[in-house]
Amino acid sequence: MRILKIIALILLVVFIGIQFMPTERNQSDLVPKTDFLLVNNTPENIGKLLQVSCYDCHSNDTAYPWYNRIQPIAWFLEDHIMEGKKELNFSEWDAYSNRRKNSKLKSIMSQIRDDEMPLFSYTLFHRDAILSDVEKQRIIEYMKNVQDSL
Repeated sequence: MRILKIIALILLVVFIGIQFMPTERNQSDLVPKTDFLLVNNTPENIGKLLQVSCYDCHSNDTAYPWYNRIQPIAWFLEDHIMEGKKELNFSEWDAYSNRRKNSKLKSIMSQIRDDEMPLFSYTLFHRDAILSDVEKQRIIEYMKNVQDSL
């Protein structure tokens, strides 16, 4: 019994200690000129869907939930966001070549169609990010139009 108390105390001290380890926050007050929504003059209804369902992980401005201040959750979120931005960053859209844009658009349409995006782990806590079939179709049609304009 005494050993369990010691282990619990050690775990508590470690948990409290890691709370003081900072993470890098992915936030910006500026919307760059290279942002997907600006470059493509995206309609407001599509823009809102993309911001709610995609931009937290795929842009330079994440709207963090309250639990992002708790470690190790903050580390998980930071890693997840960095991976998402590496794959696609809507904030830097216009810096991509047309070939890369075309590839990204195909991937966006495919992943939305196949219910791969937004991720299930994201929609568990962000219920408003779940896309209806109609919303998915609107986004896919819009992406096809963007693709045709390249």
